[in-house]
Parts: sequence; C-alpha cells; structure tokens
Amino acid sequence: MSQLAHDPSDDRPTIAQLKAVAQPPEHIARYNAEHWAGALYIRHLSIYATRVLLPTRISPNGVTWLMIAVGVLGALALPLPGVVGPLVCVVAMQLQILLDCSDGEVARWRQRFSPAGIYLDRIGHYLTEAAIPAFLGLRADGWSLAHPLDAGGWTVLGLLVSVVVLVNKAFTDLVHVARAKTGRPMLEDVAATTRSKVSGLAAVRRAMGYLPIFRAFVAVEASLLALVAGVVDIAHGDLLGTQVLVVVMVPLALVTAGGHLLGVLTSSRLD
Repeated sequence: MSQLAHDPSDDRPTIAQLKAVAQPPEHIARYNAEHWAGALYIRHLSIYATRVLLPTRISPNGVTWLMIAVGVLGALALPLPGVVGPLVCVVAMQLQILLDCSDGEVARWRQRFSPAGIYLDRIGHYLTEAAIPAFLGLRADGWSLAHPLDAGGWTVLGLLVSVVVLVNKAFTDLVHVARAKTGRPMLEDVAATTRSKVSGLAAVRRAMGYLPIFRAFVAVEASLLALVAGVVDIAHGDLLGTQVLVVVMVPLALVTAGGHLLGVLTSSRLD
C-alpha cells in the first residue's frame, strides 16, 4: 500500500497497512535521523503505540507535546534518592523515543505535516538533553525539595555541560539556517555531506566512530550512564558515581562540541 493510496481518516488500520505508510524504508534508512534504539527495537513497538493513538484523534503535535513532557519530567526525576531517580529517567527516555517515533508515524498516516511539528520536536530534544546534565549536577550536590538551596559546585558543572550541549546542538541547526539564508537547498541526509574534506580530520572522525563519546549527551545514553552512576552511588554509600560522571562529562562535552564545529567547517555542508 502506498502513502497515496491509504485513507488518512481511517483510525483503525491494520499493523501491515500502518507500517507501509508510517514506516517507509526511505525514512527509516536516513543517515542521521534514526537512533540506534529505534532501529533495534523502538520502531517495532512504536507502530503499536501509534495504532492505539490514532482512534484518540490526538494530533501529531499533541504526541510531540507528550514527548516533550515525558523527557523533561524524566530529567527532573534524577535527584530522587538511590537508583529511583536514574531508573525513572531511563524509563522516561525510552518512552520519549517511542513517542518521538509515533508523532511522525501519526503525521505520515494522517498526511499532516507542518513546520511547527519539526520546531516542537527540536525543542523537545533541546530541553531534555540539556536538562539531564543540569539535574545530574543537582543530584551530585545532594539536592532535594526538602533542601532546595543545597546546590553548589556540582550543579555549576552540570549547568556548564548543559550549555555546551545546547551550543553543540545549535551547530547542527545553524547549518540549515546558513543554507536557507543563502538560498541553498536542504542537505541530503547521507554520510557524504558530513565527511570532512581534510583527510586527517576525516580519519579522526572514522576512528571516533569506534568510541562515540558524543552519545553520552543523547537522552537515552545519558540516562543509562546516570543509572550506572546511581548503582555506583548505592554500592559506595555516597554520591561518588554521579559526581565522577559529572566531572567526566565536562571535557567530553567540550571535545564533542569542538569536534562538531570543526567537522561542520571542514565539510561540504556550508558549500
């Protein structure tokens, strides 16, 4: 069944019908857009979630708002004591990526696309991925609602990482801004557009593919790291695991952002 042949008003398609329209191969195969968890297992679950959502008449942007709320609330849970906070965060980030898949699937089935949807999606990822290190910093300081002023140096480090994460994400979106302002077409989402024209940097980028430190700042991976740190906290009887994670995140964030900027400036993305 093609996207043109289906009935967008049908709220009870079969899974096969829905998958043919909402998960087209050309969308799933995009170079940068699909998280590894999406390809591995989330897409197998999201199609069922989408089928449940369709009869509710919720809009694609409504699903995106749910995605935003789940991600931010998951990050807010990090200061909860023990492994409760990190565990809630892990579950929330799994649900967030599922909703992130479903909002696009709902949009493709109903043929309802808008710049607002893309805009809200970006906001959701910006807020969530900046909030996680910020609230990790609060957790490292032992912050709680009972003692809301107990925030110190660890919180500052967490906020520093948050700022670098936001700047790094802006490096990607500013490529599209620069191209639009100069009348250039959108870039194809393929590996060739991101490849550095400087051979040495291209080799470094390939090598870093075996140690993808940038993933420490993606919501799913960051939540899993927070959970590991929480387990270390429990084993050690203090907040050592979270504090070490916050400290390590600072240089990793700076290297990631610096490498990203260099990669953009030496690739064909701004040609």
